[in-house]
Amino acid sequence: MKPTTQQRLRITFANGEEIKYISHLDLMRLWERALRRARVPLAYSHGFNPRPRIFIAAALPVGLTSRGEVMDIILERHISPYNFAKGLAPHLLPGLELLSVEEVYPKLPSLQSQVCSAEYRVTVSWEGTQEEIEGKLRELLSAEQLLRQRRGKHYDLRPLIEDLWVEGKGAGGWVLGMRLRAGSRGTGRPDEVLEALGLAEESRTIRRERLLFGPVSSEN
Repeated sequence: MKPTTQQRLRITFANGEEIKYISHLDLMRLWERALRRARVPLAYSHGFNPRPRIFIAAALPVGLTSRGEVMDIILERHISPYNFAKGLAPHLLPGLELLSVEEVYPKLPSLQSQVCSAEYRVTVSWEGTQEEIEGKLRELLSAEQLLRQRRGKHYDLRPLIEDLWVEGKGAGGWVLGMRLRAGSRGTGRPDEVLEALGLAEESRTIRRERLLFGPVSSEN
């Protein structure tokens, strides 16, 4: 059997205002188009309908921006991260920003299986005091259950909230931090946390700051 020469690159990128309303599927298409135009030697899956081996760690909900999206791509041959970034940058549409590129071990577990939580920065135009908004966060964190419904199914939001905090007050209002569970055990959504806080009707911006990954098993 011919030895593999494939390479796995891990890309951290930002999603800006220009593309925050596109779907996850359309985002994948944007990346695929940019990579092809840059003549990146993509590896493809096998089977009847081969697809480029591009894997985004966690879908970003529509309407959110981000500074910490992570994606792995598999290449047919090796290319330095520097040359990859230099060649790709001119082909990225407004709203996509390449933040970093690194080579990772090809046989690491999938990104999707390693994601454990995500941090968000949320701005709400609420007129209360810091003491009042901190009280709202404490009350939510002290709740034993937060029963809610999503797509016709009932679930408990509370285990999906790992931490909440107030970062301060800016020109747009109060800035809150959220660390929410993500992955196969369930995914917390910042808009649902805002609703539970009674802040759903306030004008706001939501940005995913980073994804957090669990340790890689020694068996892999």
